[in-house]
Amino acid sequence: MKVLVIGGAGYIGSHVVKEMMKAGHEVTVFDNLSSGLRQNLFPQNGFIHGDILIPSEIEAAFAKGFDGFVHLAAFKAAGESMVEPEKYSVNNLTGTINIMNAALKFGCKKMIFSSSAATFGSPEYLPMDEKHPQNPENYYGFTKLEIERIMTWYDQLKGLRFAALRYFNAAGYDPEGEIIGLEQNPANLLPRIMEVAMGMKPGLKVFGDDYETRDGTCIRDYVHVTDLARAHVMALEYITKNDKSLKVNLGTETGTTVLELLNASRRITGKEIPSENVERRPGDPACLYTTNNYAKETLGWTPEYSDVDTLVETTWKAYLANNK
Repeated sequence: MKVLVIGGAGYIGSHVVKEMMKAGHEVTVFDNLSSGLRQNLFPQNGFIHGDILIPSEIEAAFAKGFDGFVHLAAFKAAGESMVEPEKYSVNNLTGTINIMNAALKFGCKKMIFSSSAATFGSPEYLPMDEKHPQNPENYYGFTKLEIERIMTWYDQLKGLRFAALRYFNAAGYDPEGEIIGLEQNPANLLPRIMEVAMGMKPGLKVFGDDYETRDGTCIRDYVHVTDLARAHVMALEYITKNDKSLKVNLGTETGTTVLELLNASRRITGKEIPSENVERRPGDPACLYTTNNYAKETLGWTPEYSDVDTLVETTWKAYLANNK
């Protein structure tokens, strides 16, 4: 199939592009390079430099004719979204509507959307599943949930078939070492650990060591980015074969503590990685992880690269490759 990957020069997007190519799809990337990197583009693909906030530019892209598209062009910093909701309203909501309207205008009715565990908010039970109540606790999560609702209406009214893939914590890098473009201003735990290991930052702050978990630190569900990327390919195949939409959680079912990730990083990098225990952050739940039974049942998806060592090793190699 001909697939347009919107945001395909970004961290997750570039891995999605690679997996789409491996599956035999013809890929074109649409990106404004505000956070994506030319370094992440594959020369054999088409590339369109454009902005989802300019309807004529996204329409010109869809006019080239595509069978399906992947949307990964949302802003994603939860903390920032609480300070600048206007920015998230315009990019995430208006931008997505621009994309969907352009896709429909040119008859492209298969959509893969990067949704988020942030649509759920704090867990009412664990492991979380697709039926868990959705009560987002930050504006970023709200925008993702609103997009899920809009897609549901477009499915009913316009026949737009979609897969909403609710990522938990994306981590790791291409195991084959082909994609090494680092995230700009990363906010997630593993890149912050790597920055300390590389000497880019003096130390790591561990927010809370007195949670009711196996070592007192928070548990999160880290999913290797290549596993997430594989799910995009499987989801496109699913909605093509079944002609129906899908909302599915993507996680490992187990979860890893902050301290487990930190100690694995110390062992694998051989670096001391200084850390300091500080006060809990408001609103941080002790545990957050999901079952992947529905992903197995519908997509045949199970994580292959999401063990702690692979997450750390592939990330460390990417950081070393950028420091030659």
